[in-house]
Amino acid sequence: MKWLRSWKTRILLIFAVVGPGFITANVDNDAGGIYTYSFAGAQFQHALLWSLIPITLALIVIQEMCARMGAVTGKGLSDLIREEYGLRATFFMMIMLIAINLMNVVAEFIGIATSMHLFQVSKYLSVPLAAIFVWLLVTRGNYKSVEKVFLGASFFYICYIVAGVLAAPHWASALHATIVPPSMRVFSDKGYIYLLIGTIGTTIAPWMQFYLQSSIVEKGVTARDYKTSRIDVVLGCIFTDVVAWFIIVACAATLYAAGKRDISDAADAALALKPLAGHYAFLLFGAGLFNASLFAASILPLSTAYTVCEGLGFESGLDRKFGEAPVFYWLYTALVGAGATAVLFIPDRLLVKVSVLSQVLNGVLLPPVLIYMLLLINKPRLMGKYVNGRIFNWIAWITTAILIALTVLWMVFGQ
Repeated sequence: MKWLRSWKTRILLIFAVVGPGFITANVDNDAGGIYTYSFAGAQFQHALLWSLIPITLALIVIQEMCARMGAVTGKGLSDLIREEYGLRATFFMMIMLIAINLMNVVAEFIGIATSMHLFQVSKYLSVPLAAIFVWLLVTRGNYKSVEKVFLGASFFYICYIVAGVLAAPHWASALHATIVPPSMRVFSDKGYIYLLIGTIGTTIAPWMQFYLQSSIVEKGVTARDYKTSRIDVVLGCIFTDVVAWFIIVACAATLYAAGKRDISDAADAALALKPLAGHYAFLLFGAGLFNASLFAASILPLSTAYTVCEGLGFESGLDRKFGEAPVFYWLYTALVGAGATAVLFIPDRLLVKVSVLSQVLNGVLLPPVLIYMLLLINKPRLMGKYVNGRIFNWIAWITTAILIALTVLWMVFGQ
């Protein structure tokens, strides 16, 4: 029974370090992600499924790079950028990150607003109350314990896997589309390019790299126990993209098949879960979307405040009082307040589209983050024997180049 004890030990080691990678991947299955994947299935059926394999590979490589840098250097990404490239470069990077993450925070509050619309609750009530709850949760409550509740509830995404199966999709077509890319003609469709950038941006968001590396450092993962932590990263990446695949398949089998190519509100998107929940699909979708949005609305502004203060040298941390870390607390408050307020002024008919737009902007603004990461992780002075290998460099640089090329294509075609 020695082999059984060996496997038990391995499983326990995995659960001991599971957290940063898996949580980062799950937070990314937020309102913007759900709506982007839903649009992909509703508008283009299976035509975007092929992208998930290279996206998953790129996600694993990029997240592994972040985790490795954190474990080896013991420093966050913004901290390393400041030390290696100076305050000016860090300042512009942090301004870009704040702008991107503000859009993402808006997307989370859009998720809260649209999910509550299903329960006949006005956004003018649901969004302010959620903003107050999020602020109190992080600044006054025990965030870590609540985080575990949100993370457990995030397994709601398994419902999409079940719904995808029950919808009886054309499996042969879906699997073929996953392995074989479509013809090059699709790249002349501006809507297709738009959603392809959004699919990449919602899966490999810029904020994820800063958050994951800081989480690895905060958890105290070192180069010695890094190999086990890497399993956490890989599992998280695979899980989030398996969920993405089934969301697209479920929406293709329901919305696309029914001729509903445009998703204007949460009620439209909820139809994807009808094979599982029937007439109660909107309840399941609404509860899941609300949970995902509230979780991400808590963690995104918090991680942004940590990252910016770390990069610019300001005091940060919930263990400090307001007077000891004013920039940290004011930035967190401003992001929550501005994100919630913006939703109140966006017309209801545009909420879902703005949520998807935020993910497209993630993809457009990801390359500068990847370039800094690649420059840092290839410095022997910083990483020693843990510098990137040739394959990882090729995958990361090709991902960066493809995103830049897609952005240029999108701008040429216009949107």
